[in-house]
Amino acid sequence: MSNRTFTMIKPDATSKGYTGAILDQIIKAGFSIKAMKWIKLSHAQAGEFYAVHKERVFYGELVDFMSSGPIVAAILEKDNAVADFRTLIGATNPANAEEGTIRKRFAASIGENAVHGSDSDENAAIEGSFFFSGLERF
Repeated sequence: MSNRTFTMIKPDATSKGYTGAILDQIIKAGFSIKAMKWIKLSHAQAGEFYAVHKERVFYGELVDFMSSGPIVAAILEKDNAVADFRTLIGATNPANAEEGTIRKRFAASIGENAVHGSDSDENAAIEGSFFFSGLERF
């Protein structure tokens, strides 16, 4: 079990001005930010990040969406970070998410679900390394 996880605030949430409120909810849940950047992914970068889904029917739509506007990428720290963050963000489908979760509050649909959260310690490390060098982590 790791004490770090990775998240992205997605283009739908940044375009609606939810970035500050989402970060506030993350911090109030006990996470500390160990790296963070505001960036707009190119189509190629989004495709590389989501390459694991390349054979899935939604891949093209996902890459288009994730390169459509700026995102906020962050590495977060807290005991049991991956599992606790997945609980904080809620179900992928906001209609099924628990009240008070980030996706229940800020997501519009399964496709525009406001935030990404790593699903394992291994993926948190891989995803964090995609966006941040060792010099950018604290």
